[in-house]
Amino acid sequence: MTEPGAFVRRVIVTRVLENYIGGAWVRSSGSTLLDVKNPATGEVLAQVPLSTAGDVDAAVKAARAAFPGWRATPAVARARYLFKLRELLDAHREEIAAICTSEHGKTLSESRNDFGRGIENVEHAAGIPSLLMGQSLEDVAHGIDCQAIRQPLGVFAAVTPFNFPPMVPLWFLPYAIATGNTFVLKPSEQVPLTQRRIFELIHTLDLPAGVLNLVNGGKDVVNGLSTHPDVAGISFVGSSSVAHHVYKTGAEHGKRVQALGGAKNFIIVLPDADRERAIANVAESIYGCSGQRCLAGSIVVGVGEAYEWVREALHAAAKNIVLGDGSKPGVTMGPVVSAAAKDRILSMIEKGLQEGAKLTLDGRGATVEGCPGGNWLGPSIFEEVTPDMTIATEEIFGPVACLMRAANLDEAIALANRSRYGNAASVYTTSGKAARQFHNQIEAGMVGVNIGVAAPMAFFPFGGQKASLYGDLKAHGSAGVDFYTERKIVITRWF
Repeated sequence: MTEPGAFVRRVIVTRVLENYIGGAWVRSSGSTLLDVKNPATGEVLAQVPLSTAGDVDAAVKAARAAFPGWRATPAVARARYLFKLRELLDAHREEIAAICTSEHGKTLSESRNDFGRGIENVEHAAGIPSLLMGQSLEDVAHGIDCQAIRQPLGVFAAVTPFNFPPMVPLWFLPYAIATGNTFVLKPSEQVPLTQRRIFELIHTLDLPAGVLNLVNGGKDVVNGLSTHPDVAGISFVGSSSVAHHVYKTGAEHGKRVQALGGAKNFIIVLPDADRERAIANVAESIYGCSGQRCLAGSIVVGVGEAYEWVREALHAAAKNIVLGDGSKPGVTMGPVVSAAAKDRILSMIEKGLQEGAKLTLDGRGATVEGCPGGNWLGPSIFEEVTPDMTIATEEIFGPVACLMRAANLDEAIALANRSRYGNAASVYTTSGKAARQFHNQIEAGMVGVNIGVAAPMAFFPFGGQKASLYGDLKAHGSAGVDFYTERKIVITRWF
């Protein structure tokens, strides 16, 4: 068995990454290069180009040229490519998890879970012959039959975030090609190495050239994909401000758009909750992946007498977190992804102090021995947080918890529903009545009952409400199949 972390050395080579277009690796025409750094050590792993509109056009043209032949490929044959991809990815789990940790900073355990969720989407999409089935009814009128069939639309694109390098692209890629479309991926320029390796594996599948393409870059690539006349639809995951931009721009250019945005996830703890299990779960929700996930808990509301024991237990759990290089054994929280991310989180902490919140656990001075170049932030906890504060309304996206009080469940739900976001929310209780009220009244797309990270499995849709989702269709599951297909109604009469 391969030792954990053994593959990290593989990516410690400074090189300029290439795009994957038309079945081949090609150099970007962009002249600007960004360093890809290990956030725990500051070491430069590679350089990623900021590709141009010309690179986007080349990728879209390759995808467009491949579409007729790929669309005509039977669904069962397309599914067999996904069976092969699933086996390839599974065989390289440890390697890709280690690459993820090296460029993102999360622990190896978190990287394995990240990648595992991605593989589950490949598994689910491999069932496309069943998922694509339509509906039919004979004799809708005398001698007239009607059927609804699903058809692919053409070229689709996805713009994915830094926080889940292996997983989020696999929310989209398998469903897009399984349904008969062709695809262009723009991974985050902060963490491009994981997808580089995945596409190296994809290359060995001998897919028809142009079915899958990858273009590295920044906002110019995002705008190029959002406006290109031959792109039928685009998926996005990231901040709400950029999600709104992609949604608006793509829609104005006649595209289907699913744009998953930011979050301000509330966790409500009732007095009757299982204390030990609840706090362990809440702490992992807040501090897992250094708080850099869209389903992370952000605001913990202690209801009634629960507040005091939640406060005490959460402080104890946070102090037991082991900060360090995610590739090392025993580490339970890694660095944040970049110096810029650290500065942004620090500014949010400072804003909380200025607005009157009390920082009862301060992680700003955290260091890790032997890693002076890391982007270190320890767990932090704010108390005396009020609903109008910036830290109570805006996404922090870091290892910072905000504690609030509520007299009862009604008040707690009202606090959560004030948020302009509606990605996820959780409640901890042993009362079925309270749980039912919570999931009935809470304004969030994904709801946890005694679950701190309410992440749906691949066969259910993923997505929020309000400013957490721009568009009508969510990611993966049945929603993914709906997004990538057009329903056509055929009404038939034979004389």
